[in-house]
Amino acid sequence: MSATASDTRGAESVAGRVQSEIDRAIQRNVKGLSYLASPAPTVGSSPKDVIYKRGTLNLYHYHPMSDEVYRVPVLIVMATSNRGYILDLAPGQSFVEFLLKSGYDVYLIDWTPPSPEEKSLRFEDYTLDFIPECIRRVRKDSGVKELTLLGYCMGGVLSVIYAALHPKTPPKNLVCFTTPINFASMELFAKWSDKRYFDVDRLVDTLGNVPGELIFTGFEMLRPASRIAGQLQLWENMWNEDHVKSFRMFERWSTDTLPLAGEYFRQTTKELIWENNLCKGELVLGGRRADLANITSPILHVVAEHDHIVPYAAAKPLIERVGSKEKEEVMLKGGHISLVAGANAQRRLWPKLDAWLSVRSV
Repeated sequence: MSATASDTRGAESVAGRVQSEIDRAIQRNVKGLSYLASPAPTVGSSPKDVIYKRGTLNLYHYHPMSDEVYRVPVLIVMATSNRGYILDLAPGQSFVEFLLKSGYDVYLIDWTPPSPEEKSLRFEDYTLDFIPECIRRVRKDSGVKELTLLGYCMGGVLSVIYAALHPKTPPKNLVCFTTPINFASMELFAKWSDKRYFDVDRLVDTLGNVPGELIFTGFEMLRPASRIAGQLQLWENMWNEDHVKSFRMFERWSTDTLPLAGEYFRQTTKELIWENNLCKGELVLGGRRADLANITSPILHVVAEHDHIVPYAAAKPLIERVGSKEKEEVMLKGGHISLVAGANAQRRLWPKLDAWLSVRSV
C-alpha cells in the first residue's frame, strides 16, 4: 500500500470519528432543546393541605414522611416577594421534604399576589395579624403550644419583627436565613431608592400594588450579567437533562416574582431603607416598638458568604442586637438562593439546621 493511500484512509478515519462526535453532540443538544421546549417541570409537589387562606396569605401543613415526629412543629415564613416552592422544588431537591423525612412537623406561610383591595396592607397586618393568626392555627392543628419560627430573607424580617413585638409569647426557637437588619448596608438598593430621586409616594399612589416586574428588575440589576452567564452555561450543558431541569426550575422561580402591597412597599422604603428604623430600634408598629433586645428565644441565623442581595454587613447586626442567651450565627458558602436550595444547600445548610434544631424540638 502506498503512503498516499494510507494517509488518505487515516484522514478518512479521523474525519469519520469527528463526524460521529458532531452527530452525537447534535443529538444531545436536540434532546436538550426538546426538553427545554417541553412543559415546565412540576414544583412544590410535597403533599400538603391548606389549613388557612386569607387573601394573599396561604398556610400549608405538609403531610408527615417519618414514623416518628418531633414534638415542636416548624412554621416557615416565606419572603413576601417570592413563592414558597423554592423550598420544595422537586423530590430529592426539596428542603421541605428533607425536614419531613428528618421527622419535623412542617407548616409554611406562602404568599400569592395581593389583590387591588389589599394594597393597604402594612407591616402591622403581617406582624400583628397574619403571623399571630397562623401561629394560633398551627398550635391548634398540632396540639402543641410551642413552635419554631423560621424565616427566609424578608420572611426573616417579618419573623424578627413579630418576635420583637411579642416578648411575652415568644417562639420556642427562632431561625433566620439571610435576614437583613441594617438596610443602610444594602448599598445598591439604598442608591436606587435614594429619597432625593425616588418618589415612592407617587409610585404607590399611582399603581396601588407594586408590580412584580419592577421587583424582579431590581433584583436583576444587582448582577446584570448573571442571566446572560446562566444562558451560556445552559447552552454548554444542553445535553445534560439534569442541568436543564434544574435551570428551568430555578428560572421559573426567579421570574415568578410577586407584586408587593403598596403600603407595605412604602413602609419598606421609608421605615427600613431610608430611616433604617429596625436596626436603630425605632420601628414602631401598632404603638409597640420592635426592639431586637426583646427577643429571648434561642436563635440561629445562617448567612451566605457570597450573598449579593443581603450582604453580610446588612445581616450581621441581628445576632449582636437580640437579647437571647442562646444565639449562633453561621456563615456558609453559597449565594442568597443556593444557600437554601440546590446541591450546595443539601451539603451545608440542611444538615447544619437539623443538628441545631433537632435537640431543640423535643
